[in-house]
Amino acid sequence: MTTEDAPTGESVWLRDAGERPPRRATPLTLERIVAAAVSELDAHGAEKLTMRRLAQRLDVSSTALYWHVKTKEDLLDLATDHIIGEVPPPAPDLEPRAAIYALLLDWHAVMVAHPWSPGFFSRPLLGPNVLARTEYLQAELTSAGLSGIDLACATRLLVNFVIGAAMADATWRWLDNPAVLDKARAHIADRAHLYPTLTTSGFIEAPWSDDELFSRAVERALETVIPPA
Repeated sequence: MTTEDAPTGESVWLRDAGERPPRRATPLTLERIVAAAVSELDAHGAEKLTMRRLAQRLDVSSTALYWHVKTKEDLLDLATDHIIGEVPPPAPDLEPRAAIYALLLDWHAVMVAHPWSPGFFSRPLLGPNVLARTEYLQAELTSAGLSGIDLACATRLLVNFVIGAAMADATWRWLDNPAVLDKARAHIADRAHLYPTLTTSGFIEAPWSDDELFSRAVERALETVIPPA
């Protein structure tokens, strides 16, 4: 592990801005750095992101980046919050269940479009975009009549479901290797006597797209969280 990869145990969102060194005169901005980091992550994944590689993309020195971002860990937190800013707010006239449904579908779509991102939701994310959408989710659940532990459980169920589904869907799309998919199908099909249900249920060759499966699953989850009147 290099110095730039070493975790600090402290979130960028909780660090006092005064701890940052004074900025030099530079054409760089934090916004440009984060946008370039997202592009680098989309192209190559988190494992290959380094401050040196990012500096090359921006045509600056690695030292210039550290005037704006203290660690690679901070950069990943900033990039994750940045892409969640792509999740649009649902239409203001929707009733709570429809509003939550729209929010979760768009949240899932954004994470799948940035397949490196679901893995970083295991970190304490306190950026403005993540908090704004979580606030929106809880406000709509509250409008639907949930409070206390029911509100907490519903929030956890829905958020964790979206993250888990996005992680699974993004993994296969990132892989994008038909040969590996064919081997996975054959592995199960050749053991049909061990996995008879998986062999016939659509687990191997699902007749539905990932997006359709996710959409239907969200509907089922919301029926549980907010029972029909």
